[in-house]
Amino acid sequence: MTHKHASPAARVASTDSPDSSVGQVELQFVTFDGPDHVLNLDGGGSLSPVQVAYETYGELSESKDNAILVCHALSGDAHAAGYYGHSPDEKPGWWDILIGPGKPLDTDHYFVISPNFLGSCNGTTGPTSIDPGTEQPYGLSFPFFTIRDMVEVQRWLIDHLGIDTLSAVIGGSMGGMQALQWAISYPERVRGIIPIATTSRMSAQGIALNEVGRQAILSDPKWLEGRYLKDDPPARGLAIARMIGHITYLSEESMHQKFGRRFVNGDGRSFNFSKDFQVESYLHHQGDKFVRRFDANTYLYISRAMDYFDLETDHGSLEAAFSQCLSSFLVLSFTSDWLFPAQQSAEIVRVLRKLGKEVSYCNIGSDQGHDAFLLPGHRMGDLVSGFLERLREGGAP
Repeated sequence: MTHKHASPAARVASTDSPDSSVGQVELQFVTFDGPDHVLNLDGGGSLSPVQVAYETYGELSESKDNAILVCHALSGDAHAAGYYGHSPDEKPGWWDILIGPGKPLDTDHYFVISPNFLGSCNGTTGPTSIDPGTEQPYGLSFPFFTIRDMVEVQRWLIDHLGIDTLSAVIGGSMGGMQALQWAISYPERVRGIIPIATTSRMSAQGIALNEVGRQAILSDPKWLEGRYLKDDPPARGLAIARMIGHITYLSEESMHQKFGRRFVNGDGRSFNFSKDFQVESYLHHQGDKFVRRFDANTYLYISRAMDYFDLETDHGSLEAAFSQCLSSFLVLSFTSDWLFPAQQSAEIVRVLRKLGKEVSYCNIGSDQGHDAFLLPGHRMGDLVSGFLERLREGGAP
């Protein structure tokens, strides 16, 4: 096992920013190898070695009982909070609104761990990684993996950090799937589970949308059966896949507020197929930006892992899936989320309550759509901090 950038000084250089940021942070890496770290995957393959990229914020207590695991969504990464440099134009980590001194994931109290999940293209072993057998990128030779496989690698990381029990596991969307899987795979190792804007199984609509995105990539002439060059990827297909996905992250109301039917310029209709409307220009911008930071094969694999997530089928019923869970739960959904609508969260809550589990639920009023869990302007932060405070005090949620 190898480990880089592991010293506390490297984790967080400053936590006294006036805006309650964790300050400057550094990406860390650990590589798991050897006979004790062969990852036998649900799809039948195996992986070794496995590198994990992660960040941490705050300090681990002497008793190592204050750790919170943050799980990210499909296109996310380990950079959940703080800054890598000092540029005034640099954007903070993707959940900086939630992580930091005095924030819901309060780094004055908690040691927050944010790993990049298995199969990603952002530091953790995935299709863009080098296959030790061929010394070439895995590409489509990378084995298929599931949400449960991701959680197993996260468990390796938690063990490596010397943590027996997590205070909580939290995540939105695909991160919420991982949080639910943690409660099932390792019930004795998590006190609180916070799944946000997620589901216990991908719906037919969700699978259909993922398939359209995949077909956009597979149909791109530059995809070349997954053997494209790094500097000449199937950019058009990946951009279209992102455009499709991005539509699902917004609500009709949020799109109306952002764009309405406003034109890109004052001339209005061009009577050709250029980008006349602001919403068209926005989607093309999102697609182009995504191509610069993400990998097409990775998108194929991760979206498939989401499709395969189905706790009911895996365990025979949702009741059987949650029957051995020991955690307290805070389940959150958003009223305008049509990708993972509130009734999917409500079904999780119904089953947990039927089983006598400790669970709180709130369907948060928001017009921001599925992406609301990444945005300010609603009650999510207060609900999370209240739940964690009750856990810390030893009470039920």
